[in-house]
Amino acid sequence: MSTQKTVRRQAGSIEESEALRLDSDKAEQIVEALNTDLAATYVLYHQIKKHHWNVEGAEFLGIHEYLGEVAADLEESADELAERAQAIGGVPLSGGATYEDHAPIDPEGEDVYDIRTSLENDMEAFGVIIESLRDHIALTNDLGDYATNELLRETLETVEEHAHHLEHYLEDDTLVLESATK
Repeated sequence: MSTQKTVRRQAGSIEESEALRLDSDKAEQIVEALNTDLAATYVLYHQIKKHHWNVEGAEFLGIHEYLGEVAADLEESADELAERAQAIGGVPLSGGATYEDHAPIDPEGEDVYDIRTSLENDMEAFGVIIESLRDHIALTNDLGDYATNELLRETLETVEEHAHHLEHYLEDDTLVLESATK
């Protein structure tokens, strides 16, 4: 590990970008929004991975594979949010505790729950993220940052699609016999 302690950019700071021509006051608001969405995305990512690892039962394989896809999409979204925050002059958040401190969602506890409870918790988190993304889409539109606006719209589309699929998993229709659930 390096012993050099030169800080190149301080967390929470904004560096004005001449290339993007977004003034620092606007960039600060947008980076804060991006970091909130980044934190929420990583908190949900870890929760989804937990459910991916621990799912059991008759529908194990389908749910396991699907949650793996959800996690991959969340990780990709987090990367895009962080890169955009950096591009407009901000410092993306990093680290588990930092994400939990800045996320508008609370992480699920460490215990393993039945898959229905787990997916309900995931759907609740997706709902909070959807509301946050919508607010931040309006913010970026009002501030004239159309590139970030487009990124957030694409992220919202993916998040809404996953929330919709989770809603289907939670419906009461199933091929599993009632006797198998007791």
